[in-house]
Parts: sequence; C-alpha cells; structure tokens
Amino acid sequence: MQEFIENAVKLLVDKPDEVQVNVVETEQRIIYELTVGEGDFGMVIGKQGRNISAIRTIVFAINAKEGGKRARLDIID
Repeated sequence: MQEFIENAVKLLVDKPDEVQVNVVETEQRIIYELTVGEGDFGMVIGKQGRNISAIRTIVFAINAKEGGKRARLDIID
C-alpha cells in the first residue's frame, strides 16, 4: 500500500524525489502520513480536493478488501 501511494503521488508532483510515506499503526487503524516537497502540496490536493479524494478512496477500498484495519491517509505540511 505504501508503494502504491508513493507511486501515485510521484506522478502528480514536480519534485518526486521528496515524496515520502510513513506508516503509523495503532490498534484500530493504519495511518499513512504523506509528505511532499515545497510547492507540491496543492498538486496532491487538486482542484476542490479531487486528487486526494480519489487516492483516499482507492486506499480505503484496497484496505477494506484485504479485511485489515481501517486506513487513513494524512498529508503532513
């Protein structure tokens, strides 16, 4: 999942080398913390949040199909 998020976001941004995804796992959920380079934040969000919403939907669907913990994708400034 971590690789999927990194690859999808790297295609959207100008500085793909600065994309990082950290995984924080708690008892009830898995949190994917996405960090991007300066100036790329808006490209990941997209117009009216469409890009990040689409990525989150895919992450949630894959995680639900696997039957694992609940997943959350956060973008860290």
